[in-house]
Amino acid sequence: MILFMLPESEKLIMGTLQQVKDPEIDSISIVELGMVEKVEVRENAVFIELLPTFMGCPALDIIRSNVEKAIRESHNFHEIHVNFVYHPPWTSDRVSDEGRLRLKEFGIAPPPERIAETGEWHVDCPFCHSTYTTIDNIFGPTACRSILYCKTCKNPFEAMKPISTIM
Repeated sequence: MILFMLPESEKLIMGTLQQVKDPEIDSISIVELGMVEKVEVRENAVFIELLPTFMGCPALDIIRSNVEKAIRESHNFHEIHVNFVYHPPWTSDRVSDEGRLRLKEFGIAPPPERIAETGEWHVDCPFCHSTYTTIDNIFGPTACRSILYCKTCKNPFEAMKPISTIM
């Protein structure tokens, strides 16, 4: 979503949504993850469309509740509508540059920026920045993360899986 093209009321809502953190990675906001697809203000109601990072993500109810609470506490709307939409699908290229930095600070490698035509992907270690890493387990603690291992600093780490519509 391009902020400078939004009317002032939508910009204020986006600023509030910047404070809503991912429940599993509390250093990154839903805005930085690229989950916010649309914000619309009509009279005394706000309509927000969010893209889940994964179909069936168990944190969606928590995210919806946190968005509603943040809007209610910061703004005077009679109606707050938060809906999850699946088109367009969320892809890992929606993570902002700031979001990629926040993931690294948390110790999670951001999703790779490029995926090979074969579907292979590679990430650098978020701790020592080494490229000498291997996938230890494609299944991580959540559906959107995998476990990797850095052969340079010998640390295991999580990485956001690349999610792309071209895969």
